[in-house]
Amino acid sequence: MWDYTGKVMDHFRNPRNVGVIENPDGIGEVGSLACGDALKLMFKLGPEGRISEVKFQTFGCASAIASSSALTEMIKGMTLDEAAKVTNQDIAEFLGGLPEQKMHCSVMGREALEAAIDNYRIGKTEKKILSGKVVCNCFGVTEEEIERVVRENGLSSIDQVTNYTKAGGGCGKCKGDIGKIVDKVVHERLESERKAGAHATPRKMTVIEKIRLIEQTIDREIRPLLKRDGGDIELIDVEGNRVKVALRGMCAGCQVSSFTLKDVVGVKLKEFVSSDLTVEEVRE
Repeated sequence: MWDYTGKVMDHFRNPRNVGVIENPDGIGEVGSLACGDALKLMFKLGPEGRISEVKFQTFGCASAIASSSALTEMIKGMTLDEAAKVTNQDIAEFLGGLPEQKMHCSVMGREALEAAIDNYRIGKTEKKILSGKVVCNCFGVTEEEIERVVRENGLSSIDQVTNYTKAGGGCGKCKGDIGKIVDKVVHERLESERKAGAHATPRKMTVIEKIRLIEQTIDREIRPLLKRDGGDIELIDVEGNRVKVALRGMCAGCQVSSFTLKDVVGVKLKEFVSSDLTVEEVRE
């Protein structure tokens, strides 16, 4: 059983704005019954150009129903420009959070809203048209969609992409391609953060921010280097500026492990996280 918030359960059991609008100004349709989730969203504009009526029809799980219901409540009274700024994270936060494995439901809501707005503004068909190279054939997810979700939600792993888009959740053959997309976006993110940090007044990171950045740096900058020689690394703990790690595989007990810690792990963490960090090996 998923750990749903009370607000998710309320919108699931008592969904708002279910139904059809006759002659809507905009209509968007995403997903498919074959993939397990489908959503049709439609709206009507009032005399001041604000959304006066919005309804939806959906097929899916509790999170899909709750996300669709929440979205309709959120955008009532908004202009289209304001509605276009609503993100999938906004939908999840409105509901008090969603299990990460169900975040794709909030993404589906955002995509349906965008399709409906496009339908009103430029007359595109209400059925979502795939843009870019299809990476996941099982669920029809494109490279463009994966890149956007990774960027907007700060994702850093293939499993997270699956949770947010379903890509990779079928036959799994596309996971290698998904990994390359994630690597590219995360590398760009780290480079951007590093460059921005070089020209900005340093801001003290929270403990959570520091740990997350350390984990990302290990995953993207350090682990691939160690795996080339059959090694690996595990983050054990972070105490202030002391990063405790355990070397695994061929790196464990290696005669040059001290070199690896200082000139590989230490250098990368100082470059991408903070120059104040020190690295300690935990031997188990």
